[in-house]
This record gives sequence, structure tokens and C-alpha cells, in this order.
Amino acid sequence: MSGALKEVRYRIKSVQSTQQITKAMKMVSAAKLRRAQDAITQMRPYAQKLQEMLSNLVSNNDGEVSMALAAERPVEKVLIIVVTSDRGLCGGYNSNLIKLAKLVIKQKYPAQFAKGNVQILPIGKKAYEHFTKNGFKCVNQYWDLFTGLSFEKVQTAAKYAMDAFAGKEVDAVELVYSEFKNAGTQQYIAEAFLPVQKVSNAKSVKKADFIYEPGKEELIAELMPKILNTQLYKAVLDGNASEHGARMTAMDKASDNANELLKSLKISYNRARQAAITTELTEIVSGAAALQG
Repeated sequence: MSGALKEVRYRIKSVQSTQQITKAMKMVSAAKLRRAQDAITQMRPYAQKLQEMLSNLVSNNDGEVSMALAAERPVEKVLIIVVTSDRGLCGGYNSNLIKLAKLVIKQKYPAQFAKGNVQILPIGKKAYEHFTKNGFKCVNQYWDLFTGLSFEKVQTAAKYAMDAFAGKEVDAVELVYSEFKNAGTQQYIAEAFLPVQKVSNAKSVKKADFIYEPGKEELIAELMPKILNTQLYKAVLDGNASEHGARMTAMDKASDNANELLKSLKISYNRARQAAITTELTEIVSGAAALQG
């Protein structure tokens, strides 16, 4: 019985140690989440307004200006940008993003994938590890962007995608990421990055009456890449905040589960201890009775 007591005591200490780790990780993620949430909250209105401006320009172009990044052509080769995290222990966050990327391939680009014409650009170690291990074609220069995350580093990945599209190395670029809602909610999104999409309802788009200086073509050529850089940076910031929110929620649930397990183990320990005491008392009484006899 002492062996059973020792094993339960060991398990209790093990669960308590794990709970200390999960509580510490929750606190760290909560602190990082505040900074990440501030960053995406400040960035989002700016990025949305730029996206509206870009869609408006493309929708109202009417062939006046050549827009290489908005050119629609038959899709033979595809690049999919997948934004995950570098680390795990954040619930189903990474697996859901990877599943969504695979679903996009299965539903939209099965023929291209069968020909080996689908390439993954992973941002985040988890996406890089999964897709390289599973035989996908991967761009391996940008997976570590979360190490010292900055607009300049994300811009290099956006430039790679834009150069590949403009050079007709790929005909479509998809973006898979998680949009941050709150600490407990992330919305997994797959959207077209290139070509630049026109507004779906053209009637709702008012023709912008701008005066262009220096010139419309020159201005759009300069403006369009900058706006796309901003869109990818927003997606990465969304992913960063989503990761910390998901990890904080996962560690909170893990701490709660540890509490429940500790209660159960302590009950088992007390029962085993009571049984051991009862056995010892029985042996003492039996011994005393034998001596008297």
C-alpha cells in the first residue's frame, strides 16, 4: 500500500509542477497579448482604408492604366502564404490554419496541385515544419519573420510574392491567416492576395474623382506595392495577436484541468492512506489478540 501512496504523491507533485508552468505561460501570453492587441488595433483602420482605396482604383480603372498586380489570367501556378506561429501550446491554432490551407488547395486548386504547381510560403516555424515534412514545395526564406517582427521584414516576403506574380512565375497568390477578434476568439481566413481584387458589387463603388500628381500610372505603380505590403503586415500582426490569445486561453484551460486532476488525485491519496491505516490497525489488533490467546 505504501507503494501506491508513493505513486499518488509523485503524481500530485508532477501535476502541481505542470500547473505552475501553465499559469506562468498564461501570464506571459497575457502580457504579450496586450502589446500585440494594441499593435493590430492601431493598424487595422489604416490597412482597411488603404484596401478600400486600392479596390476602388482597380474597380474604376476601365483600362486607363496598366496594373500588373491586378492582371487576371488563367491560373496555372499558385503561391499560398500561410501565417502560423513559431511555437506550439496554443490549442488548435496552428492545426486549424494548416487545415484551412489544405482545404483551399483541395477546393480551389486540385488540378494545379496534381501538376506540382502549388507552392507554400510559410510565415511561422509550425507551417514551415509541417509543409516541408509533408512534401510540399516551400519558399524557405521567410518562415522566421516573427523573430524580431517588423514591417521591413514582412515587406521582403510581400515583395517576393509581388515579384513572382508580376514576373508570371505564379498566377494567383492566396493568404491564409487568423484574424484576431478577442483573447478567446480567432477567425481563420483565406483570401486572395494577388491579383488585387475588384469590389464585387461595382454599382456600390463610386468613381473617385481624384487629381493625380505626378500622374495616375506612376502614382498607382508606387502606391499599389505599398498597400499590399501593409495588407500582409496586418495579416501577420493579426496572427501574432491570435497566437497569444489562443495560448493564453489554452494555458488557462490547462490550469483548470490540473485543478480538477489534483482534486481527484488527493481523494485517491486520502482513500489509499485510510486503507493503509485500517490495515495497520487490523494487524495490530490481530497481533494483540494472538498474544492474549
